[in-house]
Amino acid sequence: MKLLLRCLATLSVCLYTWVSLGAGLHTSGPVVVLGDSLSAAYGLDPQQGWVALLRRRLADAGYGQPVVNASVSGETTSGGRARIARVLGTHAPSVVIVELGANDALRGLPVAQIEDNLVAMVGAIRSAHAAALLVAVPVPGNYGKEYADAVDGAYRNAASRTRVRLVPSLLAGIATVAGNFQADRLHPVAEVQPQMLENVWPALRPMLTSPLRR
Repeated sequence: MKLLLRCLATLSVCLYTWVSLGAGLHTSGPVVVLGDSLSAAYGLDPQQGWVALLRRRLADAGYGQPVVNASVSGETTSGGRARIARVLGTHAPSVVIVELGANDALRGLPVAQIEDNLVAMVGAIRSAHAAALLVAVPVPGNYGKEYADAVDGAYRNAASRTRVRLVPSLLAGIATVAGNFQADRLHPVAEVQPQMLENVWPALRPMLTSPLRR
């Protein structure tokens, strides 16, 4: 029994060391945002977008992690899945925020495809020794409650299957007010970009590996 306990203790130490070393990979790497036009600051000065505001917040607070905006207007989950390997190889990130799926939904693409693409991207991010954060975007009301609920379920299922954090809605507190959007009624105005950052921040903050400057 003593021998067994000693072996278990040794194994625990080894596992702890392995996990600690693994967690330390790319800790100085950037936070990469892989999104669509909502993260690419469509229709705005790029410096007004929520990703630029995140970059400023981390710099002002003394985090050692830069922010890379790899968002592309019009991007779908299939497009993100196709270029995730290149993004990971180029930037060696510590955290990847995946904000994709809105364009899939606007095109009425199969919900199962959205979920599978999100799961595949998280798998690629983990294989690159980075952490993933999924950010959901609500479907406009004119698409019907059934489809909207199905898309919401795809985000939740993807997060559950991969055991990653999920921001329930990038547009929480924003989506129901028409004045919060540009003339196209799809893209938020500059004034609500800080709220978009606040919607992401609670889930992202615990994932940041660099300490605050004292």
